[in-house]
Amino acid sequence: MLSNAVRTPAELRARLEQRARGEPPVAAGSSSSALRSGHAALDALLPGGGWPLGALTELLSDHCGIGELELLLQALGTLARRGRCLAWIAPPYVPYAPALVQHGLPLQQLLWIRTEGPQAALWATEQALRCPAVGAVLAWSGHIVDRSLRRLQLAAESGQTLGILHRPAAAAREPSPAALRLQLQPLDEELEVEVKKSRGGRAGPRLRVPLKLPHRMLPMAWPPAAARQAAATAGESADALALHPSASAAA
Repeated sequence: MLSNAVRTPAELRARLEQRARGEPPVAAGSSSSALRSGHAALDALLPGGGWPLGALTELLSDHCGIGELELLLQALGTLARRGRCLAWIAPPYVPYAPALVQHGLPLQQLLWIRTEGPQAALWATEQALRCPAVGAVLAWSGHIVDRSLRRLQLAAESGQTLGILHRPAAAAREPSPAALRLQLQPLDEELEVEVKKSRGGRAGPRLRVPLKLPHRMLPMAWPPAAARQAAATAGESADALALHPSASAAA
């Protein structure tokens, strides 16, 4: 079953402290500074040959559920096997529990954090990035001022965390302290990835990544009502889905 949603700052702090006590942090020098994506051509463009740890990565697109999580599944699975938690901050869709399990992400390692506004989401993202028990933070946000981005980058460095920030495509025109910025564009059975910024690398390279999984199997491709229907069809309990606030009207 997915972890119960976190609703208040105090509850988030207590949850992170509990995770930290139960799961000792991974020493900074005990693992690679990058995690392979599972896509060789993409890894060749990423700094250090994979998703950078201890840094903020921006995925720039106006679309959700286009295959972006398929690029992250191997790295997230690696962190989960190391005993690190995976924090999801205010995702736009209900995470589909059966698909997450099928792709190697144990639900007991997932922390789904619901927030009531942009500032609360930024605060939760920063706290999760700093927590040594959290291996990856996936956050969704609109406009963010430069000062807030710098705080998130410093938090990722402090926690040695894989920080993934989903932002609109227009954000590519704004400066950012993120170590890696990728523009994503959906194609038929591929995802076009353009490197807008790469610390230690170069901007400009572009490639097409074939998507191996049908979009219907991707964890984030499910609006609330569709997720419940899919769970019922698969014989899963509706209780396996922790609900985003927007789900109440659609369910």
